[in-house]
Amino acid sequence: MQGLRKLILQQNELQSVIDGVKEGIGEQLVAGLSGSMRTLVIAAAAKETDKSLIVVTHNLLQAQKLYEDLSQLVEEDQLFLYPANELIASELGVASPELRSQRIETLNHMVSGRQGVFVVPMAGLRKALPPSTVWKKLQLHIEMGSELDLEKELPLLVQMGYSRSDMVSAPGEFSLRGGILDIYPLTEEDPVRIELFDVEVDSIRTFSIEDQRSKEKLSHVIIGPATESPVDAVQLSRAAEQLEKSLSSSLKKVKKEMTKEQLMQNIKADIEKMRNGQKPEQFFKYTQLAYEPSVSLLDYVSSDSLLIFDELSRIQEMNERLEKEEAEWFMSVLEHGEITHDLKLAHSLNELLAETSLPRIYLSLFLRHIPNTSPQNIANVPCKLMQNFHGQMNLLAAEVERWRKNEMSVVFLAPDQERSQKMQSVLRDYGVEAAISEKPGRFAGVQIVRGALNTGFELPSLKLAVITEEEVFNKKTRKMKRRQKLSNAERIKSYSELNPGDYVVHVNHGIGKYLGIETLMIKGVHKDYLHISYQGNDKLYVPVDQIELVQKYVGSEGKDPKMYKLGGNDWKRVKKRVESSVKDIADELIKLYAEREATKGYAFAPDSDMQREFELSFPYQETDDQLRSIVEIKRDMERERPMDRLLCGDVGYGKTEVAIRAAFKAIMDGKQVAVLVPTTILAQQHFETIKERFNGYPINISLLSRFRTKKQQTETTKGLKNGTIDLVIGTHRLLSKDIKFADLGLLIVDEEQRFGVTHKEKIKQLKTNVDVLTLTATPIPRTLHMSMLGVRDLSVIETPPENRFPVQTYVMEYNGIFVKEAIERELARDGQVYFLYNRVEDIERKAEEISMLVPDARVAYAHGQMGESELEAVILSFLDGEFDVLVTTTIIETGVDIPSVNTLIVHDADRMGLSQLYQLRGRVGRSNRVAYAYFTYRKDKVLTEIAEKRLQAIKEFTELGSGFKIAMRDLSIRGAGNLLGAQQHGFIDSVGFDLYSQMLKEAIDERKGGAPATAPLFEVELELDAYIPDAYIGDSQQKIEMYKRFRNIESLEEIEELKEEMIDRFGDYPEQVSYLFTVAEMKVHARAIKLTSIKQSKGEVVIYFSEEGTNEIDGSKVFQVTNRYGRIVGLGMEGSQLKISLQINRLSTDEWLSIASDIIVELKTARKAEATV
Repeated sequence: MQGLRKLILQQNELQSVIDGVKEGIGEQLVAGLSGSMRTLVIAAAAKETDKSLIVVTHNLLQAQKLYEDLSQLVEEDQLFLYPANELIASELGVASPELRSQRIETLNHMVSGRQGVFVVPMAGLRKALPPSTVWKKLQLHIEMGSELDLEKELPLLVQMGYSRSDMVSAPGEFSLRGGILDIYPLTEEDPVRIELFDVEVDSIRTFSIEDQRSKEKLSHVIIGPATESPVDAVQLSRAAEQLEKSLSSSLKKVKKEMTKEQLMQNIKADIEKMRNGQKPEQFFKYTQLAYEPSVSLLDYVSSDSLLIFDELSRIQEMNERLEKEEAEWFMSVLEHGEITHDLKLAHSLNELLAETSLPRIYLSLFLRHIPNTSPQNIANVPCKLMQNFHGQMNLLAAEVERWRKNEMSVVFLAPDQERSQKMQSVLRDYGVEAAISEKPGRFAGVQIVRGALNTGFELPSLKLAVITEEEVFNKKTRKMKRRQKLSNAERIKSYSELNPGDYVVHVNHGIGKYLGIETLMIKGVHKDYLHISYQGNDKLYVPVDQIELVQKYVGSEGKDPKMYKLGGNDWKRVKKRVESSVKDIADELIKLYAEREATKGYAFAPDSDMQREFELSFPYQETDDQLRSIVEIKRDMERERPMDRLLCGDVGYGKTEVAIRAAFKAIMDGKQVAVLVPTTILAQQHFETIKERFNGYPINISLLSRFRTKKQQTETTKGLKNGTIDLVIGTHRLLSKDIKFADLGLLIVDEEQRFGVTHKEKIKQLKTNVDVLTLTATPIPRTLHMSMLGVRDLSVIETPPENRFPVQTYVMEYNGIFVKEAIERELARDGQVYFLYNRVEDIERKAEEISMLVPDARVAYAHGQMGESELEAVILSFLDGEFDVLVTTTIIETGVDIPSVNTLIVHDADRMGLSQLYQLRGRVGRSNRVAYAYFTYRKDKVLTEIAEKRLQAIKEFTELGSGFKIAMRDLSIRGAGNLLGAQQHGFIDSVGFDLYSQMLKEAIDERKGGAPATAPLFEVELELDAYIPDAYIGDSQQKIEMYKRFRNIESLEEIEELKEEMIDRFGDYPEQVSYLFTVAEMKVHARAIKLTSIKQSKGEVVIYFSEEGTNEIDGSKVFQVTNRYGRIVGLGMEGSQLKISLQINRLSTDEWLSIASDIIVELKTARKAEATV
């Protein structure tokens, strides 16, 4: 790729532009450039001039494309995107942090003074920013051995936009525990842990967000701001003062009394907040008042930087449009008294350009005059965009032949070695010989070079043609830098965190409310207890060493469970009912599994060469989960017993490709495949996808649904019967009596739970003796997955595809102007919009309202009360691009996949469940462009407490937010219902999800061969302060997590691991915690020699053996152990159990504890020889 960059500079006109920059020419124009040729010119300018570049595009989409292209040519640590959104609405709501972190990363690099290439949409250039001197001061440099004064730095972190939490779990948070500061800079992959010795930095290391353990050591770290408008008390006070002046001047201009009142009320509230040192919610309105002066991005770069404008005329058009939109928005909020008259929201582009002295290059497709420019050097470089061959290799071969006759250099781009070799062999099949080359040269021949660009081009003046893999095969090969996501398993795991006020289930006492951890002093000893309240204000204190008896109650969203009375019989009755239902399910599952194991089916052959070639042609990188699922499915297919596997994965996580590979395998073995889907539209979509994927292979595919004519349906029926059709996709029409298969080998069922009861019965009949793969998008929780091992084959895809941009989520008040803006913005990039309106009675009126707001948009509406064919017609028209906006109820929640829909606006989001919103959000962002989801609520609407909580959770609805966890939790319960039958929903709700899973696991284990023998519990009743003091771990959630870890310890290695982890996360532990470790060690050793308890009373500590342990001990060896301690240790029997007594009156706590521990360890050597075998 670098060779290609050098190659284009052999074009004299382009070299003259580079020379012009070096000579200090102020303005230059390069015309004729198209496609990725621009990228090469920009990369060449960066390399050859040694200057920083600010490359300005007209919008964010173009900036992202350019950034992606440049990533092939510019070093990763020198390339930055400043993704400012053109929508003013994006400032109004609470937004996802991904774009903000990229902007902050860009500003950090700019103020560091290091060279870089900065890609900026025009809206970013206009953004008002604090002076670069302020930003520089907020770069916190921390080095090993340096001093860090926390009293001074903590307020600074708050000013920088970080928020304090008990445990760091998301970017922009910090936490302090003793001398350990954890902080998650927005720009870093991992959070950082800084450990202090007094005020000296003793250690700096990154740590994992998933288990909070340290990862790697660092010698230094730079922590930049977590907000783009960091302000201190002085700046807030200045803004308040200026706003007060602006308010009094505005009040004179306003005529309406009501507007005056609103203005006074709104602005006074913001002034008051700022005087109290707080930022108002919409602080962006006051940025220009807080900083004197506020500046633009151009003030952040060094004075010898170079400005490159990608199509300045389009940038100017966009600027006019933005200014017009801002003016409209300003007028609308002015009428509502939400803003004062003379506030300036952003810089004027023309003023910025007039003020800057930076040299400029204008890139333009056409050679023409651009207003307000006077270039001193004009270079015209005619360049043609490469055509797309769509896999038609004969056409490509003919074109290559023409280029060769004209003595042109032909360069094919492939992203890696494997793809290069594949392209070489495909070209050879069509008579084109190509050499794989590291550096492209100018010779009349065909070469394949490693690399990727968005588009190819033809440069006649250099006799050069560049073709990308996408133009040859119509395949995407883009790669994006992305922050690693948490797996869904981690998210589902973390919903079980306990907070005071949560409902909990005690296995023996039922559902109560958890009030927190309390340290109680009983018999002079401190211990921690979980405090739970029950019906009628009954209280229960559960010692933390019985923590496994208490679980967080997890039921369906929005439902409060019934609380029980302590000691009542209701809970026992409910548990009994659930137990019997769970046993029935376990019986049913095991019976089905055994029947299937005994059934003979067809064993498919191992993969053929054609299968391998087919899989190599997949245009994207498979995720590890996809690869694992494919292996599991093929393994099942190659066995003789029929496969019955459930493939579970989120919307868009690549289940279809996994299913397609299984289908291909079946067809290559001469079998037929049926794909059964719940709706006609889904059938149509699967048909298109599979047809495209099987293109070029000898496979006959057909569709059976209401969209086919009678004649087509008859032909398909005939083809299935005589075996000429290899694969059929259909709705329940496939289940009709007239459908007969010649040799059905694989049945793929998509979302089985959406079929009716009668259809499900027919599916069951179809399943006998054929391999079955069922697909579902509803997550199956890990606990359930584990309990089903051995009775249900599950494959789970939890990781999203590499290239998926996170959906940018905004939560805001509903506002007509912003809706208009958001829709127009999507239409401008040839996209479509879902407008979610969940009230059927006036949905038509809403659609009309949107048509009036955006007259250019073609608006349709759809809802579930329409006739089936009418609804399908609307959705198909929308799918075919006949409408731009679909106003719809939640019927889009499942199923329809339209990659061109990348904006979702939800009306009254506060009235919907989180899991519903999560699934709706999954309907956009299905392609490789950024998608937007706007969750709106009505202006000034008084929200119910539940709705407010829900909105708060939606605001945290980013990838790491708690809203996500709640949605995942609710969906998990739905998934459990789908898997086990809808009637189980009620049972799950009555005892809570975790207890239900546990009961199911026990029932299955019991039926599979008796429950495993559990080791007897070792009881410890010692008067020891063995607990975790608040001074060591203040956060009750983390405390509970640690107590659970203590409870589950089974080996000495685990004890050492836990010691390391606690020191790593919380610092050196106090004496009370060391007692917990001593007790844990005793338990590990006690289990090996079958002790039942160690108890302290009246001046002695007694160790009791179980009956089994007593029989396995060698009496003479026990005497040898106890004799070492003299008279203070005695031996005796209690019934048939051995006991050892230790007199402790004259010993300190540490002394007797040490002796008791040593005795337990030494007793391991006193067992009979046969017992140790």
